[in-house]
Amino acid sequence: MAPQHDANGSLDHVIETLLDKGLVVNADIMVSLAGVELLGIRIRAALASFETAARYGLEFPAGTNTETVAWRRAVEQKETCPRCGKSSPRKQLLEDLCPWCGWRSALAERAAGEITGQEEPS
Repeated sequence: MAPQHDANGSLDHVIETLLDKGLVVNADIMVSLAGVELLGIRIRAALASFETAARYGLEFPAGTNTETVAWRRAVEQKETCPRCGKSSPRKQLLEDLCPWCGWRSALAERAAGEITGQEEPS
């Protein structure tokens, strides 16, 4: 089988996918002699964006500056729009509209009085 190449196979696409999904490498290395363990090394490395790391609860190294814009965006709760599939702040998506495609939730429509034929019970 020959490898397949597509238009999205650029280095930018690979890096974006890695940062979006994250990559974790776990390795256990043991050196034994006659059944006796002489040396044991455990390695855990993670490569992810701030947002992905915060979403999966990865710990950040000591001294990480948590006052940056990237950090605030990472810890902000986000949801995926059911129409366009893009991520937006949860509060904005549920109470207002999707900034990407304009989709409105039923809660936002009810709050704006746009649902016709239904009245709120008193």
